[in-house]
Amino acid sequence: MTSTTSGKNPRLIVTIGLCFMVALMEGLDLQAAGIAAVGMAQAFSLDKMQMGWIFSVGILGLLPGAMAGGVLADRIGRKRVLTASVLLFGLFSVATALAWNYPTLLLARLMTGVGLGAALPNLIALTAEAAGPRLRGTAVSLMYCGVPIGAALAAALGFFGLARAWQTVFWVGGIVPLLLVPALLRWLPESQVFSASRKAAPLRALLAPESAAATLLLWLSYFFTLLVVYMLINWLPMLLVDQGFSASEAAGVMFVLQFGAASGTLLLGALMDRLSPLAMSVLIYTGMLASLLALGSASSLSGMLVSGFVAGLFATGGQSVLYALAPQFYRTEIRATGVGTAVAVGRLGAMTGPLLAGKMLALGTGTVGVMAASAPGILLAGAAVFWLMGRQKNTAIA
Repeated sequence: MTSTTSGKNPRLIVTIGLCFMVALMEGLDLQAAGIAAVGMAQAFSLDKMQMGWIFSVGILGLLPGAMAGGVLADRIGRKRVLTASVLLFGLFSVATALAWNYPTLLLARLMTGVGLGAALPNLIALTAEAAGPRLRGTAVSLMYCGVPIGAALAAALGFFGLARAWQTVFWVGGIVPLLLVPALLRWLPESQVFSASRKAAPLRALLAPESAAATLLLWLSYFFTLLVVYMLINWLPMLLVDQGFSASEAAGVMFVLQFGAASGTLLLGALMDRLSPLAMSVLIYTGMLASLLALGSASSLSGMLVSGFVAGLFATGGQSVLYALAPQFYRTEIRATGVGTAVAVGRLGAMTGPLLAGKMLALGTGTVGVMAASAPGILLAGAAVFWLMGRQKNTAIA
C-alpha cells in the first residue's frame, strides 16, 4: 500500500504543478481585459457597449472551446488537447497586443477565448483523475488556485504601474504560455485512468437517466455563478474609476479581490468534506450576495478593499467548489465531456454577465442596480449546489 501511494505521489505532484502553471496564465488572461480596459478604450475610442463586447467576445470563445476541448479529450487524450489549447491561447494573446483596430482586437480576444475554454476541462480532468476519488476535491482546488493568483498578478501589473501600456499584460499572458508548451510535452503525464479506458461515451450519455439531474443542476449553478464572477472581473475596475477612484486604486481592489479568491479556493475546497450541503451552499451564496451589495454601496477605498476581498473569497471560491464537484458525477469515458459542457454553459453565463451589466449601466441603473440584479440568479445557484453536494456525499465515481 505504501509503495503504491509513494509511486503515485510524484505523478500527482507533477500533474498539479504543471496544471497550476497553466491555470495561472488562464487567470492572468481572464483578468487582463479588465486591467487593460481603460487603456484599450482610450486607444481605440470605445464606448461602454463596445467595451462590453470586448469583455464578452473572449468569453464567447470560451464556450465552443470548452465543448470541443471536453469532447476531444475523451477521444484523443487530455494531454494532447491541453497542450494544443495552451499553444492557441498563447499565440492569440500575443495577437491581442498587436491588434491595430477594433475588429482585429475582437478576433484576437475571440480566439484567445477558444484556447482558454478548451484548456479548463482538461486541467480539471487531468487533476481529478490523477488524484482519485478520495483526494479529488482537494487536488482540483489546489490546481484551480492558480486562476485567482494569475488574476492577482494581472492586477499587480496595473497596481504597480507596470501596465501603463495596455498591451503589457497581453505580452506577458502570451509569451509565458508559449514557453510552457515544451514543458507540458516533456513532463505532463497522460491520465492513467483515461489510458486504461480509451472508450469515449456519446454526448447524449450526459442526459441519460442516471446523470440527467446532476447535469442539468450543474449547468444551472455554473451559469449563474459565472455570470456574477465575470461581471465582477470585467466591469469592476472601470466602475471604480467612474466612481472617482484612480486606476491604480482600482487595480489594488482587483488585486485584493483575487487574493480573496485564492484564499476562498483553498478554504472552501477544504470545507467541502467537512460541512453539510446546506451549510456549504448557504455560506457560499449568502457571502456572495452580501459582498456584491457591499461593493455596490462602499464609498471609501478601505471599504471597497474589504468588500473586494470578501467578494473574491465567496464568488471565485464558490466557482472552484463547482469545478471540484463536476468530475465526481461522471464516469471516466464521459468525464471531460461532462465537465466541458458544464464549463461551456458557465461560459454562456460569463458572456451574459458583462453584456447585461453594460446594458444596465447604459440605461443608468448604476453600480448598485447591477449588483442587486444578480440576486435571483445567486439564490437559484445556491439551491442547485445544495442538491448537488447532498448527492455527492452519497456518490463516489472513480
